[in-house]
Formats: sequence, C-alpha cells, structure tokens
Amino acid sequence: MLDQLTRRDFLKLVSTGSLAFALSDLKLDRAFALSTIKQGCMTISGIPLYDAPAFTANKIHNFGKDQVVDITGIEEEGDEGNPFNRVWYKVNDEGFTYSGWVLPVETRYQKPGFEVPKEGRVGEITVPFCDTKKEPYVYAERGYRIYYGSTHWVKRVVVTRDEKSIWYEIYDSELKRFFYVPSHDMRLVPYDELTLLSPEVPDEDKLIVVDLENQMVTAFEGEKLVFSQRCSSGAKGTETPKGEFRTYHKGPAVHMTNQGDALENIYNLPGVPWCAFFTGLGHAFHGTYWHNDYGRPRSHGCVNLPSEAAKFIYRWTRPNVPPDADYVHLPGEGTRVQVF
Repeated sequence: MLDQLTRRDFLKLVSTGSLAFALSDLKLDRAFALSTIKQGCMTISGIPLYDAPAFTANKIHNFGKDQVVDITGIEEEGDEGNPFNRVWYKVNDEGFTYSGWVLPVETRYQKPGFEVPKEGRVGEITVPFCDTKKEPYVYAERGYRIYYGSTHWVKRVVVTRDEKSIWYEIYDSELKRFFYVPSHDMRLVPYDELTLLSPEVPDEDKLIVVDLENQMVTAFEGEKLVFSQRCSSGAKGTETPKGEFRTYHKGPAVHMTNQGDALENIYNLPGVPWCAFFTGLGHAFHGTYWHNDYGRPRSHGCVNLPSEAAKFIYRWTRPNVPPDADYVHLPGEGTRVQVF
C-alpha cells in the first residue's frame, strides 16, 4: 500500500488539507494490525469500562493502573477519543474502553541468554510489566517498575545459585546504579535487529517529515513513501520545534526525566526505547509505553510513537548505533528531519 503515495502526492495532500483522509483510507497510520492485539495494560487509574463504545454509555466499573486485561474485540467506529482515533477495545468480553488509555501488550516469557559483552547490550521487556530488584534475589528490595516494550542496557548475566534464578543486571545511566530484571521477562535484542535499514539508499535521499497538524510522521526514500504513523507531538507549552533538523545523536534505551528541573508536569520514564534525537535540547523520536493516544499532542516536546514504529525510525536513520554502544553523538551528521 505504501507505494501508492509518492512524496509529490504527499505534499499535494498537505497543501490541500487532505492528508489525514488519504492516510486513513490507505490504512497507513497504524504501526500494527488491530487484529493482533490480544492483551492490554491500563496506563492510568480509574479507566472506565462502558457497556458500549461511547463515552455516554453506562459505566460498568473502573480499572486500576497496570491492570492487565484480555482484548476480545475491536470496534473501529466508536466515539472519537481524539480527532484521529475512534478505536475502542472490547475487554474481557464484558464491555468497552477507549484504546488511547490502554497499552497493547503481550506476555512472552523468555529463555535466558548468556552472551553479554563487557560493554553491554540492549534488552527489551516482553511482559506487560515487571518490578526490578536492587539485588539479584526474589525477595530483594524493589526498584522501579518497567513496562512492555521498554528497553534497558544489560551489563551482565547473574546466576543466583542458592535460589537457582537467573537475572539480567541493567545499568541506569541517569541514576548511575544497577538494577536486576528476571531473565524470563526480558529478551536480549538480536544484533540483526539493530542493523541499518535501507543501507543502499543514499543518505540525502532519506527524509522524515513530521506534520504537527495531522500528527503524522512519514519517511521517504527519494519519492517513495516507506513509512507513515500517527504520533503524539509536544503539547501546548512544550511544543515540538518546527524547522529542519538531523538525527545526529541516538540511543536504544534512555531514562528520560525532568526531575530537578521542573516544578510541575514532572516525568520520570526509565527505559524509553529507540531514541533518535534531532535537537540539542532533547527532542527525539522514541517509543512510548505510558499511553496509546496517538493523534493528540501530549508530549514534552518529543515525537511519541508506538515502540515498533520508533524502532523503524531508529534503525532507518543515521548515525547507525553499534550493538555494543548505548549512545552515539555525531553533530552535523544524521538523517534529515522536517517538522512543520
């Protein structure tokens, strides 16, 4: 479907205000097939379950934060949650809730891997959530909670022989300390998933366009559109900057926080996945595990994407980050970005 829309077509649609309708018709604003969503994790407390896919329907009950549910159906024409999202999830065969409140998740337990170089490598959480530990023991003091799709820098494998348990030691560069994750909750990302996508395409032929009005990220190789996904850009007061940029510094796992710098709207987000920064002030394309509300500006200036979509941008753009590096910073280099 992507080859039906060229860069020239795209620009015409933007100029006439028809882009959102065209992308919706072509189904280009989704990072995954709705039919593949089987589980969801509630992102905030008090999420209501209704007896119909409408905000005016009868409330059955409320869900708590981090409650995991079965997604037993999809309603694509429910009440509009934001201007670009009418999708509602049927939950536990019981009722409906708006999709923007629910993170699509899976429960995929892993076999342990033992190949971790001294520099470390990236790991990805494959269960709805898990609690880190401050020591590699089941009854050790709890660290922080980490979520499906988040990524973390694994430094070594720890085998606790008295408990017969296996842990990944992760390093948090923001807190400058180690935490421990049960090996069955995390997969070590294979190196072939970290290679540069479309390496044969000249750097100057690659372009990312961020359309703030339509909350869309699109990527082009020359005239060919190769990627399109609804995003969430910066909210009022923390808008995503407009202009031309390059993705000159990148990292596969970043602890993002404004603690210590802000008096309100404080955020503290360990393990933000697949970060491709395009300004020196920290604006980036990155994966998002704290909401599913794409189409509504709601970030602190970054461009929020579903994790798999952010991973495409991360792999498709330059500079390419070696698998044993947790960050690359090359001013003056990177893939072109236009934000308007």
